[in-house]
Amino acid sequence: MFGLMQNQPLLISSIIEFAQRHHGDGEVVSRRVEGDIHRSNWAQIALRSKRVAHGLDAWKLQSGDRIATLAWNGYRHLELYFGVSGSGRVLHTINPRLHPDQVAWIINHAQDQVLAFDMTFLPIIQAVHSKCPTVQHWIALCDADKLPADSGIPNLVSYEAWVKPFPETYVWPKFDENTASSMCYTSGTTGNPKAALYSHRSTILHAYAAALPDVMCISARDAILPVVPMFHVNAWGIPYSAAMTGSKLVFPGAAMDGKSIYELIESEGVTFAAGVPTVWQMMLSHMKPHGLKFTKLNRTVIGGSACPPAMITAFKDDYGVDVLHAWGMTELSPLGTLCTLKNKHLSLPEAEQMKIRLKQGRAIFGIDMKIVDDAGNEQPHDGKAYGDLLVKGPWVVADYYHGEGGSPLVQDANGEGWFPTGDVATIDADGYMQITDRSKDVIKSGGEWISSIDIENIAMSHAGVLMAACVGIKHPKWDERPIVVVVKKPDAQFSREELLKYYEGKTAKWQIPDDVVFVESIPLGATGKMLKTKLREQLKDYVLPTL
Repeated sequence: MFGLMQNQPLLISSIIEFAQRHHGDGEVVSRRVEGDIHRSNWAQIALRSKRVAHGLDAWKLQSGDRIATLAWNGYRHLELYFGVSGSGRVLHTINPRLHPDQVAWIINHAQDQVLAFDMTFLPIIQAVHSKCPTVQHWIALCDADKLPADSGIPNLVSYEAWVKPFPETYVWPKFDENTASSMCYTSGTTGNPKAALYSHRSTILHAYAAALPDVMCISARDAILPVVPMFHVNAWGIPYSAAMTGSKLVFPGAAMDGKSIYELIESEGVTFAAGVPTVWQMMLSHMKPHGLKFTKLNRTVIGGSACPPAMITAFKDDYGVDVLHAWGMTELSPLGTLCTLKNKHLSLPEAEQMKIRLKQGRAIFGIDMKIVDDAGNEQPHDGKAYGDLLVKGPWVVADYYHGEGGSPLVQDANGEGWFPTGDVATIDADGYMQITDRSKDVIKSGGEWISSIDIENIAMSHAGVLMAACVGIKHPKWDERPIVVVVKKPDAQFSREELLKYYEGKTAKWQIPDDVVFVESIPLGATGKMLKTKLREQLKDYVLPTL
């Protein structure tokens, strides 16, 4: 027997329709690349997203065609979120921090048909456009009079000129809720980047879950500042949850320094902000010497990398702001856990509460997780046993786009597929998960992954390098920074500075190692594999150079 309920597909277009109808005057405030503050609302975002849909129709783009963005957080990017996915195409957000060669590879792998970009990223577009034959249309996210006359990009159009002729009425198409809605590439430790391809169903379920009280607790009473980029896993789903609940959205644009972020929080009455520790450290460093306080900010979600205990304490004790630890991955859309206290924890001493707050948190409804040993045997949730962290759920990837890297899932004894996160963790009796190590040899700097293998491969391409190993070293601002440990070939003559300069143009600047350490040998295992655990032990007293 089936239930007798209406069968309405879960589509992203329904979110923006709801926001227009029920929260039309809810504000959307953006600091633009041009430097000024732009004010819009959910009704205007909805109307302009319909113009975007008409524009894509006029170009005769098909359902499922990929529309790429290289853009900061702002209202135009938000309009693309809904106009692209709502019309049945796939929004492909690209990380502009990648090296241009990586950007070009990703565009070609995705076979993007359109690429819209903020003018900040014009140099990247100029570097890659000739290498991207599938892109038929280039859109600069600016007014018509801001379009450069000599960009070198064929048939470049301004966003405003493109959408202007089209009507603000549009009948959103209906289709299967499992239809692809957006995609985001994640950098792996080996091989090429891999794309998570999200569906309308997974996106809406994730947006529902993110708004729950024990998750981000998003409501129409909130003014939200997503510092986390919209090009990074759809800004953790916040744009969708905000439209769903009618929250005010405040976008920082390209101004990511501590002073600019603080001023925007205060001027717009932000109550809730989300970002990585690096950004908040810059903001706190600006606030303390100036004796500044928050007027309305009461909580922040911090993810991307572990939040230092001192930051949690500073937010809570000095500024009255609760820090909510979160954990997730691109493959999880991205939220997997969020750390909020249970009722029984509220009477605990502050020191005991802090031990809980430092954990990555409890699984969100929709996410199941377990830890297993090397043989795949499930380990107890006692807070002591640790194992490889596996997850499953309706917004967890089943495969990568084009099958890149093969199937990511592992099968349990019941034949169910689980996604191996690459993290080693414990889970306690209350369901709080804490990551204790990473099984992947990647480095997380300022919330962004750096592949140690990529760093090693570049070093190994140098004529004078015999062997190279990249490891992460703790950094007070960036959480971790890479260094490369090098064994020179006999009679090779080159300096630390020369090798660091060798990296220039071969990877993004922020991925270049902070230092080179020359050694006589790198410890190897029986099979010839580098033993990075022993190498880290040898480097336990190493201190990064100060600039």
